[in-house]
Parts: sequence; structure tokens; C-alpha cells
Amino acid sequence: MQGNLNEIDICSILQLIELGQRTGQLWVEARTSYPSHQLSGEETFKNRQGGENTAQSWFVFFLNGRIVYCQADDSSLSRLDDYLRYYRVEQRLESKQLASLAVTNSPEYAYIWALLEQNIITPKIARTIIYGLVQETLFDLLSLHQGSFIFELGTAIVPQLTTLEIAPLVAKITKQVQEWKQLYPHIQSTEQLPVLADIAKLSASLPEDTVKKLHKWADGKTSLRQLARYLNRDILTLAKAIYPYVQEGWLQLVYSDTYKLGKEKQNLEAKKHKGRIVCIEDTLVICETIESILKLQGYEAISITRPLQALSLVFQLQPDLILCDIAMPVLDGYEICAMLRHSTLFRSVPIIMLTGKDGFIDRVRARMVGATDYLTKPFTDQELLMLVEQYLNLDYCTSVQTGDKTC
Repeated sequence: MQGNLNEIDICSILQLIELGQRTGQLWVEARTSYPSHQLSGEETFKNRQGGENTAQSWFVFFLNGRIVYCQADDSSLSRLDDYLRYYRVEQRLESKQLASLAVTNSPEYAYIWALLEQNIITPKIARTIIYGLVQETLFDLLSLHQGSFIFELGTAIVPQLTTLEIAPLVAKITKQVQEWKQLYPHIQSTEQLPVLADIAKLSASLPEDTVKKLHKWADGKTSLRQLARYLNRDILTLAKAIYPYVQEGWLQLVYSDTYKLGKEKQNLEAKKHKGRIVCIEDTLVICETIESILKLQGYEAISITRPLQALSLVFQLQPDLILCDIAMPVLDGYEICAMLRHSTLFRSVPIIMLTGKDGFIDRVRARMVGATDYLTKPFTDQELLMLVEQYLNLDYCTSVQTGDKTC
């Protein structure tokens, strides 16, 4: 059995395997867009927006229509190490033993068995870890809408410590995936990294112990998924717990490359800019045009072409001015502007809306969500620069709440 996920979804595939009481393995591959780790600076952002395609794959092993194990394509054993950290298991296998595991169908599963056979972990801990890894893999798989799959009949992975019934597991995780989607756009990916943004507000609103825990984990190095493993919680429970703080802007969620880029930019002293401007616009040509105009005048210009990523990136970059297109898919400019204005970090940052319509309703609605001004497309170089310089002039102030401009 093989095909594409736009023809049959993962849930249906799992149901067919369960109904047929099949033994074998399911391989799923999806094309995802991630930035290349070899790029830095603005190239990283452009690559993130442009879509550097990489393949991600998963394996699910079955015995008589029940799940034995799920393996992600990462063979570094890093996710298993995260679980062992929770159980404070410090002893690891020697390099020779690790080398022998690399040739197995699932190095991760073989590693668990090796730890079990050497009494480094107990059967109870091993089952709990397997259950956790199966759950998080199915969470990723049931979130997929595109990709390809192959199911091959074959012998079962051996030995089996436990087998899991598919129907109740899929029902539980499908519900989690649906609830996860409701956290958009504030929480977008399990791979986002929490970073403290307003320690004063957190300290004033939360118990001291909670603040200390956030200070420990929100270091820009630990992903939400890793944190869930460290705390032995499912990803949805963790996301719901931090959601209010992310909404308030007290806690930021960034991507790994974005965080590194932000740190690099903060440490740069060689080149001074007149101001940092972020352009949120889904049309790449317009982004490139705006960047070239602004850079010639000494501004630092960064484009974001994916509206769902815009919020986390903007919080990390903390621009002096934001240009935001109104008509964008999934999340429009009005929604982005309103969300930014709810954060104390962006209540006074100039937000200029880009629109293709020169209509009264657009202007009124832009003002209602807190936009500072608007610019109608197409616009000339001079029109863009005049508006930017107006709001980035050190002698110029803007009151977002009243809309009054004073010098």
C-alpha cells in the first residue's frame, strides 16, 4: 500500500492497518520548509520565507494491527536522551554498543532494549518512554496534510515490550491536534524556543517558583517539545500552560535560527543603521523592492513573507517600524496589527499598513486596529521614504491611542 496524503490521510491509513490486523512498517515522508543552517543574517530570513525544502520522515512499526513503536528520522537519539533526563538516568551505552545499534531498523528502540537488558532502566520506565515517543510521533503525523507514504508487510520489530491499540490513541491525539490549532498564531510549532521577554511582568503576576522555572527553561535553547519531555507532559498541556504569557508578550516563542540571528544582531557594533524596519508582505517582489529602497538610505530592512511566522519573528527582532500588508492568506494585516498592539512592546511602534485599495473603509479599519498610518500600492520610492522618515525622525512622536501627531 502506498500513495500521497492528499489522497488518503494518516488517520485512515492507520485504521486500515488496524482493521486488517497487519504486521509490518509504515514509512511517511513530508517536504518541509526550513532555513539552511549554512546561511546567516538576512539570507536566513529570506531562505525561511522562500522555502528551502528538506525531507522529514517517520517510521511506524506494527504487530497484528497494533503499534509497537514509532521512529522519527532523527537517528541521533536526542529525543530519547530528553526522556532519560527526566528519569535522571545518567548511565549510557559505550561507543561500541552504539555502533552495533546503528544497523538496526530502529536504533532508538534497540537503545531502549539495551538499557533495559543492562538494568539501567526498568520495564515500567521503558514502557512509559515508548508510549511518549509514540504519542509525539503520531501528533506530528496526524498534523500532516501533504506527503507520501509506503506500508510494507513484514516481520514485526523484535522483541516487543508493549503494543498499543490504534483507535483510542488516534482519537486522543486527533483531539489534541485540533486543540493545538486553536493556539495559532501565538504558538505555531513544537520546535519553537521560549524566551523571557518581560521578567518584571512575570514576577508581578506569577508565584516566585513559577518564575524561577520559566527563567530556567525559557533560555532560547530549549524547544517546546524538549521542555515537554523534560517535564513529562504532553505538548498540548505545556502549550496551554504558557499560552496566556505568550499572549501578553511576557514570553516569546522564536525559531532556533531566528534566536541566533537576533543575538548576532544585538552584538554587532561595526555597522550602524538609521533604524530597523520589518516588512510583513506575502509578495516576494514587493519585499525585495522595499528592502532595496530602504537599504540604500541606510535602514536595516528585513522581510517576512509568511504571516503565521510574523509574530514570533517580530517579537524577536523588535523593529523600530513595521510595514504590514493588509491582504494576506490565513492571517491578514488587520489581525497582525491588533495582536501586536495587545503587547506592551509594540504599543508605540509605528505600524504602517500596505494596501492595494485607496478606500475609506480600509483606512477606518486600519485605525481601529491601531495602525499608525497606511500606504497605498503601488507607491513611489519617495512616498515610502517620506512616510518612514516621518515616523522614525527622532523629533517626531506618535500617540497610538489618540492618533494625534505632535513634534
